[in-house]
Amino acid sequence: MLHLIDHLNELPDWLERAGQPRFRAGQIRRWLFGSRAGSFEDMSDLPATLRSALAGEFTLWTSQVEQHKKSSDGTEKLLLRLPDGGMIECVLLRDGARRSICVSSQVGCAMGCVFCASGLNGVDRSLTAGEILEQMMLLQRLLPADERLSHIVMMGMGEPLANLNNVLAALEIASSQDGLGISARRITISTVGLPPAIRKMADMNCRFNLAISLHAPNDELRNRLVPVNDKTGIQAILDAADYYFSCTGRKLTFEYVLLANVNDSVDDANGLAKLLAGKTALLNVIPYNPVAGLPWRTPSQSSIRKFREILESAGIVIQFREQKGDEINAACGQLRRSVSGSPVIVPISPAETG
Repeated sequence: MLHLIDHLNELPDWLERAGQPRFRAGQIRRWLFGSRAGSFEDMSDLPATLRSALAGEFTLWTSQVEQHKKSSDGTEKLLLRLPDGGMIECVLLRDGARRSICVSSQVGCAMGCVFCASGLNGVDRSLTAGEILEQMMLLQRLLPADERLSHIVMMGMGEPLANLNNVLAALEIASSQDGLGISARRITISTVGLPPAIRKMADMNCRFNLAISLHAPNDELRNRLVPVNDKTGIQAILDAADYYFSCTGRKLTFEYVLLANVNDSVDDANGLAKLLAGKTALLNVIPYNPVAGLPWRTPSQSSIRKFREILESAGIVIQFREQKGDEINAACGQLRRSVSGSPVIVPISPAETG
């Protein structure tokens, strides 16, 4: 059985072979992305014979909802089980009129960020474009009929730039008028920073915003927190980010997870201010969302306040992300680990970071 979402571009040809007019492909897309159909039978303006033929050839959904968690702040998280047994997570966040979603690109992650639950057991495989889009469609179905998704962040499980072709294919449909219709300016791809892939996106004149997970002001500390940095280095990442901005004009964001007594000192703040001086970018600081079994802690309010004051006084455009979904394990990878029962492997302790 073929996953329809992975074969949308082939649908007009399939319809022609089935003796149906090609324009039916547009009707099917509207049912999928606009009317949020749950089955082929829901597509009531299609001939019954066509609905039967589609059901015999394709499936709309390949994943099963293993868990659906709801937080008092409006955050909802889905844990999805794929046909091969792999599990991924995706999140719907409500903030005023915004309806943002955070979507996974891989089963697991190979980047090895020591404070993140997603990659503690490495990566199993990359997701198809259809599997990425299916997360968006399932999250959209959590909204009432008079609400629609407004923003997408590729910041769930996995490294999006390690699955670039499928991520871009999914986002092209998500941003198209016959897809989810979400403006490209409201779609962000988050990465630990893979310079060749960033430059490739720039050369493609990619339409989406770029967020780079920095997490440290120098290579010594970043090598410990983000092991793949040892193969790239911060300067190469910053140079690639500058190139992306110069080619596309799209917004740049630098993400910084703030860890108590690890990367939240006055020296760290001053180093980060120096690193980002003069850049047309936003610094998004995220106080750590604790993961059961890992030693990292959320910084104190006084440390957070001092860190912010130093950066603001240096002229850095900064925002502090409000923590959401703590009560439902909304941080990336937490829910999957709680269900799978995987043992926690601690690759580095806070003391080792100096």
